[in-house]
Amino acid sequence: MRVTLAEDNTLLREGLVRLLDEAGFTVVGAHDDAAGLLRSVAEHRPDVAIVDIRLPPTRTDEGLRAAGRIRRLHPGTGVLVLSQYVRLTYTVELLDGGAKGVGYLLKDRVTDLAELTAAVRQVGGGGAAFDPIVIDQLVGRRDRPDDPLNELSERERAVLSLMAEGRTNQAIATRLGIAERTVEKHCSGIFAKLTLPAHPDDHRRVLAVLRYLNG
Repeated sequence: MRVTLAEDNTLLREGLVRLLDEAGFTVVGAHDDAAGLLRSVAEHRPDVAIVDIRLPPTRTDEGLRAAGRIRRLHPGTGVLVLSQYVRLTYTVELLDGGAKGVGYLLKDRVTDLAELTAAVRQVGGGGAAFDPIVIDQLVGRRDRPDDPLNELSERERAVLSLMAEGRTNQAIATRLGIAERTVEKHCSGIFAKLTLPAHPDDHRRVLAVLRYLNG
């Protein structure tokens, strides 16, 4: 899997390159600004672009705007944004194009190679990978009484939350201490309650995560 990245902190950028190399990814570009990242994506068409939300020159939202541009112009490239803080406005803007091939990870997670690797692979495969803290805050702002997510049981919500983190059914089963077959049954219940019927052109897992994150 080919990756390009943009991070203006030299130590973190070099650390990311080393971690990704060790995990078996091919790093095709490492940049300190959005312009370099966009050129790299256009030239190499990587599987994933890892983007710091705050990049030069203003260090406000240049990275976020670059992420949106990549999603519009290069839909085959997944985007994983990194941030020091949780900003729900950033999350909503990031999800504007849907939840396929997108992720939001706090920088504290970058030092965990397993977490980073799982997020990059999930996003590169067309899935979604969101930091649990981001998910918790998104869930906390949902107060519509007609939201179908309110119909989910506590266990179903736990399964969907882990699904949104990019976990496989096996990983979800391990985390919750239940059988993988039980996870599959919970997934079926989630799809039914969110009215996501099976269709050959749709990926219900991605649609469920999208409904969960962007509802």
